[in-house]
Amino acid sequence: MLVNDMNLLDKYNFLIEYFQKNNPDAASELHFSNAYELLLAVVLSAQCTDKRVNMITPALFAKFPTPFELANASYEDVYTVIKSVSYPNNKTKHLLGLAQKLVVDFNGEVPNSLEQLTNLPGVGRKTANVILSVIFNQPAMAVDTHVFRVAHRLGIVENANTPLEVEKQLVQHFPERVLARAHHWLILHGRYVCLSRAPKCNECGISSICKYYI
Repeated sequence: MLVNDMNLLDKYNFLIEYFQKNNPDAASELHFSNAYELLLAVVLSAQCTDKRVNMITPALFAKFPTPFELANASYEDVYTVIKSVSYPNNKTKHLLGLAQKLVVDFNGEVPNSLEQLTNLPGVGRKTANVILSVIFNQPAMAVDTHVFRVAHRLGIVENANTPLEVEKQLVQHFPERVLARAHHWLILHGRYVCLSRAPKCNECGISSICKYYI
């Protein structure tokens, strides 16, 4: 069945069936063992590859195992550890600021609401939604560049010009039970198959419903 023969609900159902069969255990490729570690890793991953972040975080987590150690660190202490990521100056400031706020406002615990998370330095809506879905199992959809691109190419969003508009439509159409995994399905598909410059359409298992391919 081609895209022109499918309505929107059919396309979502097709995607769910395909990914549940072919990538049922989709998960973040960032390495972490708790909410605090994932928060630092996601902040570091902005405009940087997960592979690079995973090379940095073992030393970061070892040196600053909780927000309390990080909150008391110097700029130089943090910068030295993360200097190989993109935008290390800003990210150093963000990590210090968010750790201090976690200590002062939340007794070192990562909060579980969108409003509280997005009030942390360096934490935008995308990062907050990753934490909410991965750590707290809330029905949240983080929209990064991969999700944004894949959703538009597939044609599963309409007139969605911003990440927030894409997020709202995906949340509306993916059932809550798969929403957290759907985030990873779309990210990983964009990272390895639906590449920005040279999508691997001939290797794609969902090209039959793809607006871009058709």
